[in-house]
Amino acid sequence: MKITVVGSGGWGTALALLLVENGHDVTLWSHTPAKAVALEETRENPMLKGVPLPPEMKFTADLGAVKGCGAVVMATPSYAVRETAHKLREIIDPGTVVISVSKGIEKDSSLRLSQVIEEELEGKCPVVVLSGPSHAEEVGRHIPTGVVAAADNLKDAELVQDLFMNPRFRVYTSDDRIGTEICAALKNVIALCAGCTDGMGCGDNTKALLMTRGLAEMARLGVALGAQADTFAGLSGMGDLIVTCGSMHSRNRRAGILIGQGHTPEAAVKIVGTVEGYLAARAAWQLAQQNGVEMPITEQCYRVCYEGQDPKEALRALMGRPKKQESESAWI
Repeated sequence: MKITVVGSGGWGTALALLLVENGHDVTLWSHTPAKAVALEETRENPMLKGVPLPPEMKFTADLGAVKGCGAVVMATPSYAVRETAHKLREIIDPGTVVISVSKGIEKDSSLRLSQVIEEELEGKCPVVVLSGPSHAEEVGRHIPTGVVAAADNLKDAELVQDLFMNPRFRVYTSDDRIGTEICAALKNVIALCAGCTDGMGCGDNTKALLMTRGLAEMARLGVALGAQADTFAGLSGMGDLIVTCGSMHSRNRRAGILIGQGHTPEAAVKIVGTVEGYLAARAAWQLAQQNGVEMPITEQCYRVCYEGQDPKEALRALMGRPKKQESESAWI
């Protein structure tokens, strides 16, 4: 199949490489012509050092490459999804399957990214979400990985499963697009908090507490928005949370470590680069308030990121909350 991957960061490049290996006709789009030229000449992405890009992979800075494609992979940062989808509106062929692999919630609208894409494309293309515990650095190096393809119509998810799946990249299908995207966005918020505890010198106990109770928050909000509770115990929920909170590949964790060590959130983001958890914290907190969902970890993350709350004080506030019975609030 002819496929264009829109976004040449580490994740977009790793997925493009996977699709080429599966025998597809793949073009990787970059935001700037200079980057497209550099990729073509060096056959390596600096974000995936040591991973050669095969001669079959094509590179461009022209969005017209999506014309005539059977599928288009949207792999831009979350903040660029709306602008990019808007540019695609008059170019992309109706019925082309759009695969959203970015993770986040739109800042101003609090919309999930697949909703943003559908809005900008005016509903003329089916949108499938691909998510799960999948560091680009490891996918690029052929490390066995499992993810979820989620769509309202399972046939669309099965198409994406067929496109990507091979002996080193296992794809499961789901009809819970809401839950899959909420997991993808909110696990970054929890990972930012987990990194903060690392930076403050806390231990494994603290991280396990944050991850477990953070997963409960994710599920409560997701179910309130129409998600299936079981999704949060799967690859896109628990799986992605584990890998994002525990790995130094995670920019969310690395930024959190800096914040825990005393850097301001703004300085940490400047050092690390795009930190989706920082961007999602505000939108997640707004969604929690709008839907009457209790999310104490997300609230404290929001206060640290946007109201100047000291991370140590945030941790004290969480540890000093009223007594609870775990089963009362474990999931929903």
